[in-house]
Amino acid sequence: MDMLSAIATFARVADLGSFNQAAVSQGSTPQAVSKTIRQLERHLGVRLFHRTTRKSNLTEDGQRFLESVKPSLEGMLGALTRARTLAEDDEGLIRVSAARCIGSRVLVPLIAAFQQRYPKVEVELVLDERFTDIVAERIDVGFRAGPQPEGQVIARRLFPLQLIPCASPDYLRRHGAPATIDQLSEHRCAGYRHPATGRLYQWAFEVDGESVSRDIRATFVCNDAEAELAAVLHGMCIGMLDSITASEGLRTGRLLPLLCHAISSRTGLYLYYPQRADMPGRVRHFIDFAVTTLQNANAHQLDAITLAEMSRSQWSA
Repeated sequence: MDMLSAIATFARVADLGSFNQAAVSQGSTPQAVSKTIRQLERHLGVRLFHRTTRKSNLTEDGQRFLESVKPSLEGMLGALTRARTLAEDDEGLIRVSAARCIGSRVLVPLIAAFQQRYPKVEVELVLDERFTDIVAERIDVGFRAGPQPEGQVIARRLFPLQLIPCASPDYLRRHGAPATIDQLSEHRCAGYRHPATGRLYQWAFEVDGESVSRDIRATFVCNDAEAELAAVLHGMCIGMLDSITASEGLRTGRLLPLLCHAISSRTGLYLYYPQRADMPGRVRHFIDFAVTTLQNANAHQLDAITLAEMSRSQWSA
């Protein structure tokens, strides 16, 4: 027996004074209501109603039971209604996880546009360079750059992520540009240290349709994409920057792409979320909005022709 449902049926019969009317109000049958009340009476060991063909009145035990359960029942039913409303409507909290550069460059503008459409939705953005266990951390939606997330999650690839060797015009005037991957060893390069393993990321290229990874000797090392970008912009070194981080600087001419024939776009930006049947409506709306807005977003990637034209501009400057 569903105790909460049985007590709710009991309270409805008590309010209406009729098994038939209670059945109609609940979309049930008088026989089902009567069976529920009999089961509840057997469970409690007391008689709750005096039954007649026309009316059902509470016994003294029934009246005492109603007075003891009604406040709690109303509070519990109200809480269930509020929870159901939050699940169905566009109100409540969404917790989102991402790396720092994705959060500031991609998600803040996305969330701003989403909250204009759904102003009652609150968003908590959790920025962490580590790959977040979204179930353990109670995250509704995660965003990660790199290979497709694994585990008990649903993942959607939003757009390819290019890895672009970049330098500032000032660096290139002083040091020239490498013509081949091997010539990078003759240049000052930036290294990015993996936040979990502590190892330096290898630089990834694509040569003749094959992925190629190289260990690059770094003269500047950091564990933050924005700091690496700042170092490249200041002419300290060449950096292997993802297209999210580099696109603004490339479009404004503050950065120039190198080795365009070997740029890798094997990885991507992924949206992922837990597998669950009871996903709140606000979370589903956010996922749909993010996919529609970001899938194949041109703001965070550059086509091969544009990159080649940018690269040629270093020689005409």
